[in-house]
Amino acid sequence: MAKKGKKRKEIKRKLLHKYRLVILNESTFEEKISFKLSRLNVFVTGSLFIIGLIGLTTLLIAFTPLREYIPGYSSTKLKRQATELTYKTDSLVTVLNYTNRYLDNVRMVLKGDVENNQLNRDSLFEQFKIDPSTVDLTPIREDSLLRAAVALEDKYNLFERNLENRSMVLFSPLGGSITQGYDAEKKHYAVDVAAAIETPIKAVANGIVIFAEWTADTGYVIIMEHDNNLTSVYKHNGSLNKSQGDIVQAGEVIASVGNTGELTTGPHLHFELWSNGSPVNPLDYVDFK
Repeated sequence: MAKKGKKRKEIKRKLLHKYRLVILNESTFEEKISFKLSRLNVFVTGSLFIIGLIGLTTLLIAFTPLREYIPGYSSTKLKRQATELTYKTDSLVTVLNYTNRYLDNVRMVLKGDVENNQLNRDSLFEQFKIDPSTVDLTPIREDSLLRAAVALEDKYNLFERNLENRSMVLFSPLGGSITQGYDAEKKHYAVDVAAAIETPIKAVANGIVIFAEWTADTGYVIIMEHDNNLTSVYKHNGSLNKSQGDIVQAGEVIASVGNTGELTTGPHLHFELWSNGSPVNPLDYVDFK
């Protein structure tokens, strides 16, 4: 015990023993600065300095842009931007896939390419529809009353436009004699109407122009999209009065009769009507007289 006590006193004496640090002028040996130090003071001061240095470094890393220069450390802003870009990329891929499908449909209409006289009737928006089996479709009382009122009004509505009703009549795009009718077996999904060159061609219904360009086979072509998944196609035109993206009213002039394209046989309008992605006989909906 005596040895341990003596050893402790010796350690304490060494830690508290005073030393003088003197700074002298080299030429005159004049004392400029002097410090009284002990080993304990040096240890405590050094520890506080190291702790302060670590704290300052931590603050610089946490709250200043200097942290971005540390290898392996990424900026929070860059992470957020990367996440936003990932979401935008996914959205762009979805839009691109939708656009490609849409263009494939337009291309199919232009070429009249139908396998086995049938087209895929799936809507372009099918992927965005909600599964009815996951939704409670039980009508409430107010809904039932509204349905009954609408049904009563529609019963006497002379302008009901429903393509499932084959007696529906659209606006006639052109008056003239029919030189070739609709023939699905021969893949002629249109009605050819002969008329003089530059005779105005009109829109069969309100809609938007989704294609208005020149094609080698069918000359100047204009395609319109209408309500109820209805698409009207006008080929072999002499000129086009509308451009892609234009909103057109029923009966508005959109083109003029011509004789353009390699597959033409004379001045006429090649008119097609597509419902839900499949060709239908225009004579069931349009009176060309």
